[in-house]
Amino acid sequence: MVGIALMGIVFVSLYAGMSSGFAVTQLARENLRATQILMERMEGIRLYNWDQIVYSNMVPDRFTNYYYPVADNNQSKGIPYYGQMYIWEPGLYPSATYTTNMRAVVAMVTWTNNNVPRWRWIWTYVSKHGVQNYVYYN
Repeated sequence: MVGIALMGIVFVSLYAGMSSGFAVTQLARENLRATQILMERMEGIRLYNWDQIVYSNMVPDRFTNYYYPVADNNQSKGIPYYGQMYIWEPGLYPSATYTTNMRAVVAMVTWTNNNVPRWRWIWTYVSKHGVQNYVYYN
């Protein structure tokens, strides 16, 4: 009886450990996919010129991407990631004389895993005289 009870405890512990390991791995994959989506958006920002960033609507305010975006019609695309982009003129930092030539850009994604909301964000600054001038020769 003691042996059977001990085996029961061992199997329950083994199952709990495996379940926890799979859950941690899935969360790490979801976080990695969120980071990939954010980096894709920021790399896109790097390629826009100043007028496209400041004066046009080329940068979408909201977007949706999926965990597995290349799935065909017979497969599920997985968890949806809902994203938002914010672009504004920074206020206090850096100094006030240079803020008209800069914009702060924030990209944020949110998703839900087992009824738990998750989110990641990244931000950067874009300068009027930045790398995009060398890409498109403004």
